[in-house]
Amino acid sequence: MSKGYACVGLFNPKTPENVGSVMRAAGCYGVNSVFYTGTRYDLARQFCTDTYRSHHDIPLIGVQDLKDIIPLDCVPVAVDLIEGAKPLPKYKHPKRAFYIFGPEDNTLKKDITDFCRETIYVPTQGCMNLAAAVNVILYDRLAKGDNFSNHK
Repeated sequence: MSKGYACVGLFNPKTPENVGSVMRAAGCYGVNSVFYTGTRYDLARQFCTDTYRSHHDIPLIGVQDLKDIIPLDCVPVAVDLIEGAKPLPKYKHPKRAFYIFGPEDNTLKKDITDFCRETIYVPTQGCMNLAAAVNVILYDRLAKGDNFSNHK
């Protein structure tokens, strides 16, 4: 059986603590790579909170535009609490997915949600922390039976 493929895109993440926690989640759930845009994270990159040290095994790559680096055959999936988004409990994850998350203090821009094939959200009573949202989406993918190359 072939293995699934998942990568994460972060649009202008706010803090290095969030990126470090995203990298830890990426390591826990077998993500293949993490991309990010913007400069806010770059300014304090040395304060990474990736205690799992996933950044040694998973590429963390700064890019100008997330739509220019979608891995081959990956379905771009926006994760945002916006009108028209599908609730996560009813969502079927693609075998090859590129999940794109916005910053905690803003939403994804329309040009990003427009190029994504789907937009999903986690039903909550409020906005989630970026790293928490990444953990929930990746856990849901695993729980619904997708094969990750690195999970135990």
